[in-house]
Amino acid sequence: MKGKISWFAWIYAVGFLLAAITLIVGALLVQQPAARSEMAGAALLAAGCLGIIGLVGSLPIALNLLAARTAALKHQQALMAGLTERLEGVSILLNLVSEQQLLSDRAKQVAFREKDREAVRRAVQEEISRHDWEAAFLLANDIETSFGYKQEADRLRGEINARRDEIQRRQLAELMAPIDRHIKAELWGAALQEAQDLMRQFPGEPQVQRLPEEIENRRQMRKGQLRDSWQDAVNRHDVDGSIEILKRLDLYLTPAEAESMQEIARTVFKEKREALRTRFALAVQEHKWAEAIRLGDEIIHDFPNTRIAQEVREKMEALRQRAENPEASPA
Repeated sequence: MKGKISWFAWIYAVGFLLAAITLIVGALLVQQPAARSEMAGAALLAAGCLGIIGLVGSLPIALNLLAARTAALKHQQALMAGLTERLEGVSILLNLVSEQQLLSDRAKQVAFREKDREAVRRAVQEEISRHDWEAAFLLANDIETSFGYKQEADRLRGEINARRDEIQRRQLAELMAPIDRHIKAELWGAALQEAQDLMRQFPGEPQVQRLPEEIENRRQMRKGQLRDSWQDAVNRHDVDGSIEILKRLDLYLTPAEAESMQEIARTVFKEKREALRTRFALAVQEHKWAEAIRLGDEIIHDFPNTRIAQEVREKMEALRQRAENPEASPA
């Protein structure tokens, strides 16, 4: 601003100096006797006066314009300074807001971290309750990858495995119950069929894949128990018991095993036949017609092709008549 005022003062100083020189030269020339000099001096004198008058007259206007311009410049500079200050303030405020936003985001992450982790825990339990093991494992892995809690993720994975194994064991126990019932009923074919169905449902379950072997082991165990019981009944001369056991044991025997037991079995059946013959004869002798008929039917049923069966058949009609009419003559 000072430079502009100095420039303005120099212009007017130079103008006044030139007007003053013109005025002096004009005055000097007017004093000369020559006509031309007098005319030139008058012209210069007039020009110098007009110059001084013009400069003096324009000086207030120029000063006012300069003052107005100076005031406008000062106002503009003040506005620019205020605007600059406000912009700086806004910039500082924006930086502060940005920093606070970053802090806020971090604070939110810290504040909601536990809630997010708890939400993942609940989601894991929900997937376990739905038996969606794959989804449960993925959520447990998120605990480690998203939150960095490896130990907790390992604990959750262990819990998922334990629950899955428990539920699978419970399901297998329910599915294997019919197999146990078939085994207890000695329905080995039905038990094996159930086992094969389970093997197709659980191809990767070792316990299920071992079922045919276990069924065969239990079949052989039952076979051994029956043989021992049969041998014990034979040794005790329990004819009825040994025959009953032999009927059950016959389902387990191979042709070779049956042949090896054939001689003992013949002896047992012979004893059974002779015992029935004796009891039948005794019942007839004591006139116990109903008992005699029952024993006769048993002999015919169990030993249809024997001589004793033929003899009993010949007497059965007379025994029935006697049972209907106790007063009839004895058979």
